[in-house]
Amino acid sequence: MLARLRRSAAAGIAAALLASVLTGPALAQTTAGPSMTDGRAAPEAATGRAASRGPVATRQMMVVAAHPLAVDAGRAVLEDGGSAADAAITVQLMLGLLEPQSSGLGGGAFVLYHAAAAGRLTTLDARETAPTAAGPDLFLTPDGSPMGFRDAVPGGRSVGVPGVPALIFALHERWGRLPLERLFQPAIALAEAGVPVSPRLAGLLADPRASASLRKDPRAMAHFMPGGQPPAPGTLLPNPDYADTLRALLKDGVAAFYAGPIGADLVAAAAARADNPGRIAEADLAAYRVVERPPVCVPYHAHDVCGMGPPSSGGLAIGQIMGLLDRHPLDPKQSPLALTNIHLLAEASKLAFADRDRWVADPDHVPVPVAGLVNPVYLDTRARTIEPGKALPVPAPAGLPPGAQTLALAADPGRHENGTSHLSIVDAAGDVVSMTTSVEGAFGSGVFVRGFLLNNQLTDFSFRPEIDGRPVINRVEPGKRPRSSMAPTIVYGPDDLPAIVAGSPGGSRIIGYVAQALTAMIDFDMDPQAAAELPHVLNRNGPTEIEAGTGAEALITGFGLLGDQTATAEMTSGLNLIRIRPDGTLQGGSDPRREGIAAGR
Repeated sequence: MLARLRRSAAAGIAAALLASVLTGPALAQTTAGPSMTDGRAAPEAATGRAASRGPVATRQMMVVAAHPLAVDAGRAVLEDGGSAADAAITVQLMLGLLEPQSSGLGGGAFVLYHAAAAGRLTTLDARETAPTAAGPDLFLTPDGSPMGFRDAVPGGRSVGVPGVPALIFALHERWGRLPLERLFQPAIALAEAGVPVSPRLAGLLADPRASASLRKDPRAMAHFMPGGQPPAPGTLLPNPDYADTLRALLKDGVAAFYAGPIGADLVAAAAARADNPGRIAEADLAAYRVVERPPVCVPYHAHDVCGMGPPSSGGLAIGQIMGLLDRHPLDPKQSPLALTNIHLLAEASKLAFADRDRWVADPDHVPVPVAGLVNPVYLDTRARTIEPGKALPVPAPAGLPPGAQTLALAADPGRHENGTSHLSIVDAAGDVVSMTTSVEGAFGSGVFVRGFLLNNQLTDFSFRPEIDGRPVINRVEPGKRPRSSMAPTIVYGPDDLPAIVAGSPGGSRIIGYVAQALTAMIDFDMDPQAAAELPHVLNRNGPTEIEAGTGAEALITGFGLLGDQTATAEMTSGLNLIRIRPDGTLQGGSDPRREGIAAGR
């Protein structure tokens, strides 16, 4: 097998950061391109498409994440001698304040960590778990029909046991270098000084549909919409409860959350929603564990593409896409958006999603044939169904992959998980973090407790426990982790060292976003900023989806001639990418569709 699989088994804040915290409106400033003097690219003022900007280039370290203040805090940790894990902890705690619609202490995450000294890749599963009291009936109405999705989200019913707090302590125990007090201090200071509302956050709060779950929780409304009105960009929202929560974690450790007063308050807040009461109990919190899983690695053009295994479908689906394209190479002499190239990408994606929907769920509850799905012989067979110049009909899963058991389980696609963020980090010692983190929907369940929002990740399960009399593979079961599409990725180059760090938010479209960015950098030698800016074209085993309002719409006619249906859609990806060049130069790129930046030294 691949070499990668063989190896797998306080201080204050910088004055500049404090100044930027206290001048929130400065977040709206932009520049035409990156600053090559301080290794920091300017944030975007708007949430839509932006003019092209070049990559940030540094030599020693880099952080790419969804908010400038979080990136600055993470970079300061690296400059103080912190590890990539240390920086990831600080960035996550900051994002819980700055981008609460996407991630936080009330959510879950997946992490790929490359430890340079050991030459080892580790993947950590901090996905939420279903409460013991949650069974197949969780999302059924009294007449036995599935609830409407938007009816299921608000309140405690959709809340799974959070994994981020446990992940923070697991990261620090394994790879931390600086004291936790130093890593927590930036978020504590920001919470007390007041969190500047970014343009994107302001827009989501003002949108009744995007903030629907939050608007049903009085405590959330009191914090995010003081006076009952959405705040303007630049408004400072103090969050002393969040600061107190972090102090409690520093004082009493992870037990403060999973076996202490924070957890007790979480359970009470989830149960208090009479319209949608939660089933989570304190015993569910006490039983939670971060799980180390085997990575999924697939060879692609002299590279190894490594991702997260189940319960995430991201690593497997991207691995299959890249493996199929290894057998149907893209043409680097043409544009990455040439019809011949993008058609092959869409066809490979159809096949990967057919297998995803059929085979992937929590491996602790369902036997998932991970090795078989990326087995070279199996990929050879699947690749033979792709015909250049002709679109596949919606494909079904193939026969049994090698090593698979015959399952009397029904497939179900699942297409949710939109409140998500991604961060990519490289430290001065060569350690690498690729971390995708989520509360599922925008603002999660809307339940606000102790200064943070609780997830609605249980809605990533199938609402239908059975189809045609067969149990659904991703049905709700006690203690089960819902299937995810999060796809933190590390690509290893021909020298067996990290070459690309990648990931994105975007629900099940994450898979397409990341696969397209990887082919852009590997096949077309694009820098990460250019790759993040590419118009999106993807397929989830249905019509080929084309990003609305971009040059990719010119492909619609061509796809029609190939016999493929198309659909246009807004695609607010949030790719945060790092490319490590053979000479050691780090190039960073952040998606202009959101507010992220790259910074380093």
